[in-house]
Amino acid sequence: MNTSAYGTEATAEAISAAAVARLEDVRLDWRHKAVPATANGTTHAGFVEAGHNLADLQTPLLTLDARALGGNADRLATWCKEHGVLLAPHGKTTMAPQLWTEQLNRGAWGITLANFAQLRVAREFGVRRLQLANSLTDPHAIEWVANTATEDAPILSWVDSVDTVEVIGRTLAAAGSGAVLDVLVELGGTGGRTGARGVDAALEVARAVSASPHLRLVGVSGYEGSLAHTADQDSLAAVRGYLGHMRQLHEELLDGGLYGSDAVILTAGGSAYFDDVVSVLSPCITAGAEPGGPANGPRVELMIRSGAYIIHDDGFYRGISPFSRDGGEPFRAGMHGWARVVSQPEPGLAILDAGKRDLPVDEGLPRPQLIGPALGGPMEPLAGAEITAVNDQHCFMTFDAGTTSVRPGDVVRLGLSHPCTALDKWTVIPVLADTDGDRTVVDLIHTFF
Repeated sequence: MNTSAYGTEATAEAISAAAVARLEDVRLDWRHKAVPATANGTTHAGFVEAGHNLADLQTPLLTLDARALGGNADRLATWCKEHGVLLAPHGKTTMAPQLWTEQLNRGAWGITLANFAQLRVAREFGVRRLQLANSLTDPHAIEWVANTATEDAPILSWVDSVDTVEVIGRTLAAAGSGAVLDVLVELGGTGGRTGARGVDAALEVARAVSASPHLRLVGVSGYEGSLAHTADQDSLAAVRGYLGHMRQLHEELLDGGLYGSDAVILTAGGSAYFDDVVSVLSPCITAGAEPGGPANGPRVELMIRSGAYIIHDDGFYRGISPFSRDGGEPFRAGMHGWARVVSQPEPGLAILDAGKRDLPVDEGLPRPQLIGPALGGPMEPLAGAEITAVNDQHCFMTFDAGTTSVRPGDVVRLGLSHPCTALDKWTVIPVLADTDGDRTVVDLIHTFF
């Protein structure tokens, strides 16, 4: 394979602009719960061109913020360029080709995905460079990748056991395929998710890859986010220790001549610890045989896979993101929930018309921020209120009845946590120009979960 496939130089369209543009022809109807009944039959383009605003929508509702999305995308793109690292955003966060386009247009290497179904979505929209942050064990997926990946449109995947190497080899042999799949050996950690447990086990996997006629080793992969969930010193030490083992594995693979390519990728880094990934692994970056590089050895690039950053939140990522921790320019929350009071059955308790089917709850419950008598109208801070429980279709909001008035029909704006489990609940999501200012609907984001 031509090593330029792993570089930053674009040799073809990163995503099909025509395929993404066709989303503007989608007709809106009862299948799209964010769209008002009055817009039934209108195309996406027609709805946006009509100049609708927040007041034209209905609850329950999830909206995105164009100003935040653009600012967040610019911020991480600039940071990656300054630090000399590649970005392959984890597309499973949004499953939105329109947002992938924004990331790719800002220089992202490609899009990372989590499973076979997601790979198919990305290829349907013409995403050229793909990475599967997982192992291929489904025979249908193995054959599809073998038949779909090309020199100019690579699909990288991971392996973490000799058994997985053998599964891929048997599947391709049975299919009579002569394809050679590019894989990265995945290092895991005790108590973590996938990944070979320890450097020695990962080296055994790498040797199996090297001996396979159907696989080529092109890098080392891992995910530090499954080993920690806070930014305290113990968690950061665990993350950095794990990344140190990734570096050790890479160095031993180099010494053993086990890489099968003159272009190698080291990849780790979700949206919580990408700064630590770069701090620990960036010394591994080399130019290879290019001018200024060593006479021998592959070109080594470092790739992070942050996915949640473009949306960000008012919860988990707000607290743990490196840009929040280091005192620099933080990301902005790019999503908000809107819910209407449908019942105020007892003093200090209001029931809202949004629930688990509408809003994320796995990384913290929604947080009441503002309240007003109408969606899209003036709102005031909702101090002291709290969401205490969430059912399938309702939120339980407590408040101080002595100082705060809450009536049926009032609208509450909610801060949310964890974009990965927010967007999957909506097939179409309105984008406001600026949630805190101009609430004109400037776009509709289509998701494909």
